[in-house]
Amino acid sequence: MILQNHANYSAFWPMFLSFILIFSMNLLLMNPTSIIASAMGNETDRFALLKFKDSISNDPYGVLRSWNDSSINFCNWPGIACSRRHQRVTSLNLEDCTLRGTISPYIGNLSFLRVVNLGNNKFYGEIPPQVGHLFRLQRLNLSINMLEGEIPANLSYCSNLTVLILALNNLSGVIPLELGSTEKLSVLYLGGNNLTGGIPPSLGNISSLTRVDLARNNLVGSIPHELGRLKSLIRFLLWSNFLYGTIPPSLYNISSLSEFIITENQFRGTLPPNIGLTLPNIKVFAIGGNNFSGMIPESFSNASKLQSFDIGQNSFVGKVPSNLGNLPDLSIFSLKDNMLGSHLANSLDFIASLTNCSKLKILSLTENNFGGVIPKHVANLSTQLTRFYLGGNQVSGNIPATLENLVNLTALGLDYNLFTGVIPSSLGKLPNLQLLALNWNALSGKIPSSIGNLTKIFGLTLPGNKLEGSIPSDIANCKKLQTFDISDNSLSGTIPKELFGPSSSFILVNLSRNSLIGSIPVEVSNLKNIYALDLSENNLTSEIPETIGDCESLEFLYLQGNFFQSTLPSSLASLKGLRYLDLSQNKLFGKIPNDLQNLHVLLYLNLSFNDLEGEVPNKGVFQNTSAISIVGNTKLCGGVPKLQLPPCPIKASKKQQNTSRLKLTIIVVCAAAFSLSFLSFLIFYWRRKSTSTSSSAPSTISFLSKVSYKSLYQATNGFSQSMLIGTGSFGSVYKGIIDEEESPIAVKVFNLQQKGASKSFIAECNALRNVRHRNLVKILTCCSSMDFNNNDFKALVFEYMSNGSLEKWLHPVTSYENQSMSLNLIQRLNVVADVATAIHYLHDHCDQPIIHCDLKPSNVLLDNDMIAHVGDFGLARLMLNTNGLSESQSSTIGIKGTIGYAPPGTHLALISHKFCAYI
Repeated sequence: MILQNHANYSAFWPMFLSFILIFSMNLLLMNPTSIIASAMGNETDRFALLKFKDSISNDPYGVLRSWNDSSINFCNWPGIACSRRHQRVTSLNLEDCTLRGTISPYIGNLSFLRVVNLGNNKFYGEIPPQVGHLFRLQRLNLSINMLEGEIPANLSYCSNLTVLILALNNLSGVIPLELGSTEKLSVLYLGGNNLTGGIPPSLGNISSLTRVDLARNNLVGSIPHELGRLKSLIRFLLWSNFLYGTIPPSLYNISSLSEFIITENQFRGTLPPNIGLTLPNIKVFAIGGNNFSGMIPESFSNASKLQSFDIGQNSFVGKVPSNLGNLPDLSIFSLKDNMLGSHLANSLDFIASLTNCSKLKILSLTENNFGGVIPKHVANLSTQLTRFYLGGNQVSGNIPATLENLVNLTALGLDYNLFTGVIPSSLGKLPNLQLLALNWNALSGKIPSSIGNLTKIFGLTLPGNKLEGSIPSDIANCKKLQTFDISDNSLSGTIPKELFGPSSSFILVNLSRNSLIGSIPVEVSNLKNIYALDLSENNLTSEIPETIGDCESLEFLYLQGNFFQSTLPSSLASLKGLRYLDLSQNKLFGKIPNDLQNLHVLLYLNLSFNDLEGEVPNKGVFQNTSAISIVGNTKLCGGVPKLQLPPCPIKASKKQQNTSRLKLTIIVVCAAAFSLSFLSFLIFYWRRKSTSTSSSAPSTISFLSKVSYKSLYQATNGFSQSMLIGTGSFGSVYKGIIDEEESPIAVKVFNLQQKGASKSFIAECNALRNVRHRNLVKILTCCSSMDFNNNDFKALVFEYMSNGSLEKWLHPVTSYENQSMSLNLIQRLNVVADVATAIHYLHDHCDQPIIHCDLKPSNVLLDNDMIAHVGDFGLARLMLNTNGLSESQSSTIGIKGTIGYAPPGTHLALISHKFCAYI
């Protein structure tokens, strides 16, 4: 009645407020414990936060400086948010603060917490099980830290948990089965750890799951068919594990799926014909590096949202569907390393449909069975195309001049095919080209001078063709050119001196097996960063210039098979990093410079078939008869006994004589007396002098020559457990002694039964052959052979690091190690500086930038002087300078590693933060 009477409404409102006030006061008088409980709860939260701060040993940005007992309400502390009603902590957000320490178990007392975000810090130790007491918790992010131990099973008690992110740590053990009871969980990111065991089928019970990341772990087994019940799944990442079997058909029926990435496993089977219809929302489909077979379903043309398609490194056969032009958003298309094409003349016709894909950036068709010619439609591909790889097929005909239309190309790989005709001069119109690989075809004609217009190019490989004419001096305009290989052609003329100009950036120059004449330009001294120089098997004459000693980074020098006519340059001894030197089959004369025996890293020296004379040195590389060759030099003598050379003649010496007295004697003595005096002179002044020298200096191993399986077997006592240093994902490392040498070596033996071991061996060889730095583990040699059972055998031999890995110094296993192994502050800073210097070199000063991809203390080794050396390049990636996409380089150019996607948080800066946290 009051509300209906507008006139009385204004009188009612003050009466109503008074009633509410009186009621509230009476209620509080009757229940004073509610106030006390609230106050006690606030004090509990303050105490828990201060305990959390106590567990932090380093706060470089002072984020927690105001966390103290001052009058400031803890709800106003940085990183803290509280509820308005109870003033209790509901959010702890300290992401990206570079905090170092452990996670205090007192965090479990913050009972009102709904959000915990400690991502991208340096927390170590275990995840406290008290986190499982936070029954109100909704989001938990501990990613990109150094946490160890197992995932607490009682996290399943957090019944309100919707987001669980523990990626990029060092967590071990299995994925708890109990996680399957977290009914509200939507995001589960556990990638980038050391988790083992299988994928729990119980995860299929979490119907709310939309994103699952279990990539880069050590998971085994198959994908449980129960996961097919996750009808809301959007993102599914399993790449780089040890999973096998077939994919449950029900997974292909999850229509919400947007990202399906299972590369680098051992999955098999075929793709369902209707996959493009059952996955209408798929954007990233990546199954490369498995054992899939069959044909590519044409129904993929119905997946109109597809952006990245990677089925490389499988066993797919047949024709590529010609209806893929229906994919307007397609950006990455990789079919590399399959058996597609069937050598048919029209097997590349599908390229015509790709001209409708206006966003296409990467097209990789390497290592298949494509035949015929490149369709003319290639000129109509997207102008956004940056990489086009067709190497390792049987494509013939001419290289289309219309490729100049692809103005944004940065890499063009047409190597290992059957191309004929000339190199189109129009390729010089590709302003962004950085890599051009036309090697091992049947191309003829001259190298077009327009190549000099490619001012951004850093890799030009043209070997194994029929090119003729001279080397264009215009190539000197390519100031960023690092790899220049035109070997195995029919080129003539001289080496342009402009090629070795002061602004040259060459790392590798290979002009071998041509018909070049003239001399080596003295400007070779400008090649300060040259790593390998091969001018062998040409018609070069004159002398080897002394200026070659200025190539301070040179490790491989091949000049054999020419007509050099001079003495050996003494400046060769200035090449302190020289490892391989071949001067055989020339017309060199004179003595072998003694200083060559001081090149401590020289592991191969071939001076055979020249006209050298005199004594052979007997130290350094000359002590190892299997590392040198001096045959065909008939005037050499001495050396170590194993060379079986004749002893050198006794050297004669004559004392000083008073010339005036000798002349006076000759004048006054008669002819007969002169003869007698002359005879006396010979007897008195000529004496024999011993020329034997001692070689008792202790031997050291700096580098090894070619090494056999038998040698490594004997060096490691048959790869016995007593010589085992450690084990890794792809094999084991043994300590060994080669022959009679006293210095130990480290032998990394690859388990070729392990998926990816061969690729790891090749990746490590490719990476290590282009690096040289005092803070990188020095490779001595490699062995790719057969063992005693005729099984493939691959191993790398490194310098032995007497102080082991940084991991053992930071985290000793036994109490004895705890007492004897510790690093002081200066040593830790030195290690950080050493590692930073090595990584800076890999990123900025290599022939191609190298991303290590696995930087951690166990991959940092310490030598006898506690100098740090970065090792284990099994996951390394060689980068092209475009778009930040990684790609290793091999004889056949193609996309390497995972393309089109990356695991969350694997940015290089995050990895660097993760490593530095150990120190």
